[in-house]
Amino acid sequence: MSSGRVSRHARTRMIAAVATVCALSAAPLAPQAVAADTPPDPPYSETYRPQFHFTPQKNWMNDPNGLVYYKGEYHLFYQYNPNGNSWGDMSWGHAVSKDLVHWQELPLALSHDDEEMVFSGSAVVDWNNTTGFGTKENPPMVAIYTSAYKDGGKQAQSLAYSTDRGRTWTKYQGNPVLDIGSREFRDPKVQWYAPTRSWLMTVSLSTEHKVRFYSSKNLKDWDLLSEFGPAGATGGVWECPDLFPLAVDGDENNIKWVLVVNINPGGIAGGSAAQYFIGDFDGKKFTADGKGTYTPPTGTVVQDFEGTDFGTWTTSGTAFGDGPAAGALAGQGTVEGFDGKGLANSFHSGDGTTGILTSPEFTVDSPYLNFKVGGGRHPHQAGTVMEQGPPPAGTVLADFEGGSYGDWTKTGDAFGSAPATGTLPHQQEVSGWLGDGLVNTYLNGDSTTGTLTSPEFTIDKNHINFLIGGGHHPSGAANPTALELLVDGQVVRSATGEDAEALNWASWDVSDLTGKKAHLRIVDDNTGGWGHINVDHIMLSDTKAQPVSQETSVNLIVDGKVVRSATGSNSETLDWASFDLRPYAGKKARIQVVDMNTAGWGHILADRFTAADKPAKSVVQRADWADYGKDYYAAVSWEDAPGGKRYMIGWMNNWDYSGAVPTSPWRGAQSAPREMALRTVDGHIRLTSMPVSSLESLRQRRPATAAGLTVKSTTKPLIGPAAEGKALDIEATFSLKDAERFGLKVRTGAGGQETVIGYDTTTQELYVDRTRSGAVDFNSSFPGVQRAPLQAKNGKVKLRILVDWSSVEVFGGSGEAVITDQIFPDPGSQGVRVFAENGSVRLDRARVWHLDSYRE
Repeated sequence: MSSGRVSRHARTRMIAAVATVCALSAAPLAPQAVAADTPPDPPYSETYRPQFHFTPQKNWMNDPNGLVYYKGEYHLFYQYNPNGNSWGDMSWGHAVSKDLVHWQELPLALSHDDEEMVFSGSAVVDWNNTTGFGTKENPPMVAIYTSAYKDGGKQAQSLAYSTDRGRTWTKYQGNPVLDIGSREFRDPKVQWYAPTRSWLMTVSLSTEHKVRFYSSKNLKDWDLLSEFGPAGATGGVWECPDLFPLAVDGDENNIKWVLVVNINPGGIAGGSAAQYFIGDFDGKKFTADGKGTYTPPTGTVVQDFEGTDFGTWTTSGTAFGDGPAAGALAGQGTVEGFDGKGLANSFHSGDGTTGILTSPEFTVDSPYLNFKVGGGRHPHQAGTVMEQGPPPAGTVLADFEGGSYGDWTKTGDAFGSAPATGTLPHQQEVSGWLGDGLVNTYLNGDSTTGTLTSPEFTIDKNHINFLIGGGHHPSGAANPTALELLVDGQVVRSATGEDAEALNWASWDVSDLTGKKAHLRIVDDNTGGWGHINVDHIMLSDTKAQPVSQETSVNLIVDGKVVRSATGSNSETLDWASFDLRPYAGKKARIQVVDMNTAGWGHILADRFTAADKPAKSVVQRADWADYGKDYYAAVSWEDAPGGKRYMIGWMNNWDYSGAVPTSPWRGAQSAPREMALRTVDGHIRLTSMPVSSLESLRQRRPATAAGLTVKSTTKPLIGPAAEGKALDIEATFSLKDAERFGLKVRTGAGGQETVIGYDTTTQELYVDRTRSGAVDFNSSFPGVQRAPLQAKNGKVKLRILVDWSSVEVFGGSGEAVITDQIFPDPGSQGVRVFAENGSVRLDRARVWHLDSYRE
C-alpha cells in the first residue's frame, strides 16, 4: 500500500530531513469553489475527467489491488477513501470489466473500521477451497490485504472472502494470518504455485528494501521461504511487489520470472516508479540475473581530490574543511563509493556547518561532465538565495511576538498557551525564525494535535509570504501539518514543511483573490514522525519573498545561473551522475559543490569530476523500469487471466504531488491496462508493455491518416482538424534523417500549450516534455521532461500514443520504452502537430483515431 502517510513516515525515518522547506502548492489544491447557483458538471464530463482510464465517480483512489479474473470478469479493486478526495480511511473500492476497457463501478468491497485501514493486497480464486470459506462447487474469492492497525501502526496480512463473485465480503475472524510485528510489512501478492501445490505470497519489507516469499497450503498458515534485496534502486520504500513468469520472445521453453518492485521516492523520473528484476524462481528463492560490473566512460579527470588541498578550487564557509577528506569524518557513517584516497565531504563538524566549494572558471569543450555524488537529498531550488535578507515590505498579519497568540483562535493542545521561543525539549535545533517567537507544535513531542486560526482579514496585496518548517504532511492528505488559506470556508492555498526544523520563506500568489475576506489556519493533525509544524512572520506583500537555499548539491554555473544540478540520495555511498554540457559548448562555466543545509543529511559528498564524450549512469539509471514516466506506480498484474496472458495496470499518479492534482470530485486514475511480455531488445531481455488490444474497441470509424511527409526544422499541423482532439489513439512511424529531435506535439493550443512527445537522436531517447502542458504550477516537481532509452530499429522509430483528457501514455518500439505522464491542459487545447528540430525527418505513416468513453 503506497499510502501518502505511510510512505512519508517511512521516508522520514530513512532520511530524517529534506532540503527545501516548502512543498508549496502555489495553486489551489482543487478547482476554485464555484458560485452556489452554478450547476456542477454532469458526472464524468468534468474538465480533466479521463474518458478511457478508470476513475471512480468521486473521492480519492490510489493503488490497484486484488486483480483477478473470475467467471468472465476482470476484477479491479483499488485503494479508496469512501469519505473524501484526499488520502485517508483506506478501503477497497471495486470495479469489474469483461474486456479490461469498459468498467462498471461497484459498491465498496472492503471497508476500514475502528481498528484498521485496509491497505493494498491481492485476490485469488480458491478453486480447491483450501480455506474452507466456500465449497468446491462454489469456490470462494479470497482477498489477502494488509491490515494497517490504527493503534500502534503495525502492519500485518489478513484475509477476507466472498462467495458471490466479489459482490459482498466477509473479513476472516482469525485475522491477521501473518504478523511479524512490523510497521513496514505490506502489499501481499498471492498466487497458486502449481509445482508445490501451495499458495505463494510475495510481500514487501518496505524500509529494508526487501521482498519476502512465503508459502501456505490454506492461505491461513504461512512459512517463510526466502528474501530478496536490497538490489537495484533503493532510494525510497519498496512497495506493491509482484512476481510472475513469462516466456522470452514467445518461447515456452525459455521461461524467466519477473519481480516488480515499486519504489517511492527514488524512481527514474523522480518520486514514484515501477522497477523490475528479471531472473529465476525455484519455488523458494528468486535469483536476479547478473548485470556485470559497471564501467563508466573514460575521459579527462578535472578534479579527483587526491591532493592534500583543493588546489585551484576555492571554499567558503567551514563545511568542506581545509582539504579533501580521506573517507568518513568524525561522527559520520561509513562513506563508500569514492575513487582513490580523497573526496569532497562537507560533514566537517557534522551537519550543522555550511559552505561552498567552487572550481575555477573553464570553457565548456566536452559533451558531458561525469562525477560521483552522495550525501543528502536536498535538491537545488530555482529562486533561492544563498543569504537571508530582510523581509519584503508589507503588512504583517502575525509575527507571534509579545508572548501570546492575540486574537487567533486555538483548538487542541499542540500550540500551548503561547508561541514558542525556539527549540522545544527533545526537538532537533530549530532555526530561521524572526524575532523572539514562533509557532512550534512540537509541544510534548509529536503526539499533540490542534489548530490555530486567524481573525478574518482582507487580501489587499499580491502575495502572502511566511516562514515555514516542520513535517511534510500536506493539506488534503491524511493527518496534515499545514498552513492553510481559507476563503468562504474553502482551503484555496496550502503549504507544509519538508521534514526539517529550519524555517524558510514561502509565498502564495493571491493576486486572483484581491478583495476577498480570508482566514489563515495552522493545522497539526499528525501524531507520527515529523508530526509538527513551525510557522512565523506571515505577511501580505506585493513582493514575493525569496527562500534561502537549503540544498546539498553539485551545480553547473553558466552566465551566473545554475543550469544543471544533482543531489545525493540520503546515502553515504557515492554514485555516478552526469551533466549534459552540449547546450553550453564554448561558454564559460564553473562547478560548485554546495552545502547550505544544517538539518539531517545536511551534507554533500563529491568526487572524480571527469570531462567525457558519453554520460555516466547512476544505479537508478542502470536499473530496469516498467515505465519511465512520472505517473505509473503500484503496478501489479492480474491473476488467472484467460490464455495465460499477463496484464498489468498502475496508479497513474505520483506521491510527489498526488494530493494536489487539480481534479474534483475525484482524485486518482488508473493507467490503461497493458499486456506484458519479455523480449530480447539490443541483446538484453526486457519487460515490454503495450495497450491491451481491446482498447481498439473504443476507436471511432476510420482514422485520419498522413503518409510520406518530410518535415525540416519546423512544426506544423499533423493532418488538420480531423486529427485534433482530447481523447486520441495515435500510431506513427518515422524514418531517421538528420534531425536532432522530432516527433509529435499533442493537446496544443492557445498560449503555447503543448505536450511534446519526441525522439532525441543525439541520446537515442524517447521523451515527453510537459513543461508547457497546461496547469503545472500546483507543485514544483510536476513540470519537466521524462526520458526513456530507445534504439531506432532499421533506421525507424515507431510510436503508439494514447492521449486522454488528462494524460499521455507513450509506447516506443515494441513497448520497451514507455512513458506515462499526467497533463492538465485547457479543454480547448486539442491540436496535434508534427515537428523536427535542426534537420529533417520523414513521417512514413501516421494514423489518428478518436476514442469514445468507456462509459458510453
